[in-house]
Amino acid sequence: MPKLQLILNPVSGQQRGKRLLSELIALFGEFGWQSTVFVTRARGDATRFAASYGGAYDRVVCVGGDGTFNETVDGLLSAGLDLPLGYIPCGSTNDFAGSLHLSSDVLKAGRDVMLGHERRLDVGRFNGRCFSYVASFGAFTKASYATPQTVKNALGHLAYILEGMKDIPQIKPLPVRVETDDRVLEGEYIFGAVSNSTSLGGVLSLDPELVDMADGIFEIFLIKPPSSATALANALRDLRAMHYDDPMIDFVKTSRAVVYAQPDMDWSLDGERQPGTERAVIENLHGAIRLMVNV
Repeated sequence: MPKLQLILNPVSGQQRGKRLLSELIALFGEFGWQSTVFVTRARGDATRFAASYGGAYDRVVCVGGDGTFNETVDGLLSAGLDLPLGYIPCGSTNDFAGSLHLSSDVLKAGRDVMLGHERRLDVGRFNGRCFSYVASFGAFTKASYATPQTVKNALGHLAYILEGMKDIPQIKPLPVRVETDDRVLEGEYIFGAVSNSTSLGGVLSLDPELVDMADGIFEIFLIKPPSSATALANALRDLRAMHYDDPMIDFVKTSRAVVYAQPDMDWSLDGERQPGTERAVIENLHGAIRLMVNV
């Protein structure tokens, strides 16, 4: 009987994964899989579980939010494990899952993991730490990891917006230099993202015709400080319309970037805090994971 490692974050979203755990195990059993459950209690647990024990299993399934999935991926890759990976999204935003149109219904997502096919997808690496879909800095970035879990559970996407609004009085331009495959972008920015996703924060959407999560290429966009309220309104309008030629927006596609910034400028990797650094090397690991999808 094939063996499955199930990594569960019991507090993700509204604890849907925890409530339906027994039904998930029974579902996998119907398909002939023997499940062993690993329950996370603290940050880093999913990474440790995947790295230390994943090699003993035929498939790994993550039940949680984007942060838990991030840790699971980081654990597998750091241990050099190339295993089929399932993702049952139970978080507050589920950007990565949304970009892939994975079901938000726990049991349907579990069935899709069983019936789906493997799809090779890219993963990012930030100074050695892996991320699934985005590394970001600047305005509203802190909201992704500073919002209390209880508030995320109660308010979902709105929780990030409300938490981010607290940062508005403190938003200030950040001096950043970005060196890509063929361009150098340098200036002051209020927000930046190195992304491999069509959805960020459950609020901002990128043009799906520009984003291919398996092409070995990142989409980088940087937002400059607004010169006026009108300029800001125009930039927000263009972002919503998926137009990236606005004067406030620098947009580039690349497989690798080196970012120079102040060491106290923290980042967010898939919604988890990454301490700042003067030099960040961000690489696209082409086709690094084998995700089970049924779409």
